[in-house]
Amino acid sequence: MPHQATLEIATRGRGTRDITADVQGAVAASGIRCGIAHVFVQHTSCSLVVTENADPDVRRDLETVLSRAAPDGDPAYRHDTEGPDDMAAHARTVLTGESLTLPVGDGRLRLGTWQGLFLWEHRAGAQRRTIVITVLGE
Repeated sequence: MPHQATLEIATRGRGTRDITADVQGAVAASGIRCGIAHVFVQHTSCSLVVTENADPDVRRDLETVLSRAAPDGDPAYRHDTEGPDDMAAHARTVLTGESLTLPVGDGRLRLGTWQGLFLWEHRAGAQRRTIVITVLGE
């Protein structure tokens, strides 16, 4: 039987937040031992990524990469309804993605040793984000 859970996450603004344990909790609550966990964030200005969980410099450097690819306040942007970070945040989400499908084995996420699951906030200010986790399997 599929299982679905929702997480409400408060962010402090631009940056990453480790949600591995939160998603693992939803997987454990599902009772599913082998299958997949689909994780989806219901917003267009933040994303979900699997990346290094040991050295926070990796996430800081990724922020630098994205700030170069989609800078705030670019005069070529037309969409700036919510400020200079508005269109940049949307572009960053398109580049990084709003969902992930992860393997589940032995009732746990099957992440590698140095992998963590992160919510990546692309807006400069604090936000409330909703994440839907659907676990399928047996």
